[in-house]
Amino acid sequence: MASEKIMEKGIRQDSSKRRKGGFITLPFIIANEALEKVPSYALLPSMTLYLKSNYHLTIAAVHNLINYWQAFSNFAPILGAFFADSFMGRFVTIGLGSISSFLGVAILWVTTVIPQATPPPCDHLAQSCKSATAGQVAILVAALFFKSIGAGGIRPCSMPFGADQLSNKNEKILESYFGWYYAAASLGGSLGLTSVIYVLQMYGWKVGYGLCAILMFLATVAFYIASPLYVKRKASTSLFTGFAQVLVVAYKNRNLPFPSKESGYHHGKDSEITVPSEKLKFLNKACIIRNAEQEIGSDGLALDPWRVCTVWKVEELKALLKVIPIWSTGIVMAIAGSQHSFPVLQASSVNRHVLGGFEIPAASVTVFVYCTVVVWVVLYERVIIPLASKIKGKQVYISVQLRMGIGLFLSVVALGLTAIVESARRRKAIQEGLLKNPIAVVNMSVIWLLPQHIVMGVAESFSTLGFFEFYHREFPKTMSSIGNSLFFLSLAFAHILSGVLFNIVNKTTSRGGKPSWVADNLNEARFDNYYWLLAGLSLVNLLYYIICSRSYGSTVEVIDDGYESEEE
Repeated sequence: MASEKIMEKGIRQDSSKRRKGGFITLPFIIANEALEKVPSYALLPSMTLYLKSNYHLTIAAVHNLINYWQAFSNFAPILGAFFADSFMGRFVTIGLGSISSFLGVAILWVTTVIPQATPPPCDHLAQSCKSATAGQVAILVAALFFKSIGAGGIRPCSMPFGADQLSNKNEKILESYFGWYYAAASLGGSLGLTSVIYVLQMYGWKVGYGLCAILMFLATVAFYIASPLYVKRKASTSLFTGFAQVLVVAYKNRNLPFPSKESGYHHGKDSEITVPSEKLKFLNKACIIRNAEQEIGSDGLALDPWRVCTVWKVEELKALLKVIPIWSTGIVMAIAGSQHSFPVLQASSVNRHVLGGFEIPAASVTVFVYCTVVVWVVLYERVIIPLASKIKGKQVYISVQLRMGIGLFLSVVALGLTAIVESARRRKAIQEGLLKNPIAVVNMSVIWLLPQHIVMGVAESFSTLGFFEFYHREFPKTMSSIGNSLFFLSLAFAHILSGVLFNIVNKTTSRGGKPSWVADNLNEARFDNYYWLLAGLSLVNLLYYIICSRSYGSTVEVIDDGYESEEE
């Protein structure tokens, strides 16, 4: 009887463990991400106006500051992924990231409440504006720093943490999960670009940024409230240390011949992979056993990982190196999406009245990108794929690489449309005699700006979701957060390169006393030429992607290995 009770208790415990995770946890994880996106997306376009009006910065200074801030915000996920996969685990990393983001937004709100936190208003009669003091700049930088660190904890871990909760991970379920996840995040961004921006416009910075702080607090609560339900996986040993070990041992063993038997490779204990793959074969020498008695312990583990590495550790490094060419193609597309200042300024220069007098805030126009993402995901998931499957008589699945390629192509189209519309807007401004008036509103409806944002939204739906799924499928679970953070690393490089490109264009096109292509006065500037330049770079990038994709071959599903649960 006693043994039966013990068995029943064990079965109940096992059943309790199995009940953790699942679809019930996804609303909390997605709510955390979606609520975090609301203040994040509201802050980005509003910062252009906030820094110009409250800190008296020029357009070039604002553009550079926002680019460098966003670059750091997108480098931070690499640090977050490293700590998540190597030390803290995803649950702890997301939680701390949420708290840090809340602190960042709260400090930014403080700058609107305390007058001494920002420079005094400009004296328009004397035409003078005081610059910010070192202390005022320090408060602003602290706010942006905490917000960036928070983004670094949430962004690389949230999506794979949700995937950790799913027991069934076939292609259809993964594609559906990524689609709805990104749609929810885009919906959060859309609310930030509409509702919060509207509050900022109607009630000012204090109320608007205060609302952002409240939403970030709710995002933190939404994540922690479901803590008992989550599947929490332990962090593995430091991946970067393991990568260094593979490179060092492979170099040490560079003169050794490859073994003819599986037993010649160190595959560790209970590993499903016993032989390394043929790609990047020179790294396989890191797992060659030279002397089993001196290198392998009785438990099957390496006595010194700096002398011999496991096959699995070698395959982890290969997975990272193999995706780098395709990863690099996302940088140029991200440059197109990192033009935060121009869309706001362009929208502010046209007639934004719609539906009988309602005026769309200039900072809200880019919401059409994210609204398009939400609509497109629903149409793709519920209409296009089911209809195509019905016509063909079997389940239709568009490959990850094809979706990424479609997204890159559509981004070229979106940039071309932007250049065409801007050329028409500038021509109309000249016809109306507004060339020298930088704040004039051209008699042109904001509706003309919608096509470029809608096409970019469809492009984002294909490429961004494709890149996320590509990394998730190609990396083992031990590297999911790092794989996910590669997308944000491409954004970081994009913001840096965008700033460099912007400054080069500004200097080279303003020689001889001519207004530069990216001058403060939009009517004198030639942003249409600037966007044609971006379109040309994106077209070259598309061709580069086709070459990289063909060289890479088809995607494969990586076997899970060495990733334990942290459930009690």
